[in-house]
Amino acid sequence: MKLQMGGKNHFGKAMLATVAFVGLAAFAGTPSALADGDRDCQRRIAKADHKVHEAVEHHGWNSRQADRARHELHDARERCWNERHRWWDEDGHRWRTDRDWDDHDHDRH
Repeated sequence: MKLQMGGKNHFGKAMLATVAFVGLAAFAGTPSALADGDRDCQRRIAKADHKVHEAVEHHGWNSRQADRARHELHDARERCWNERHRWWDEDGHRWRTDRDWDDHDHDRH
């Protein structure tokens, strides 16, 4: 079997194929990274929301533990909003794209 080498033409095609492959590989990871960030935000907010309910149940509505948990929930929502411009509504089980959470949404018990 005899290979014909086209000199620069063969090298150029190989380089183009390599660049195309690297470019596709770089963009292939992007949706996964976005999804990971969404999961992190969702998990963080769900955990903070749960801590509010636990603190209220174990220490009372006006306890410092409940106040701290409400503050952590606010911080988790704020962080997701700043990073992703959306936040997870744990009570509604959906993503919200308006910065319309109510820091007093757990005041109604």
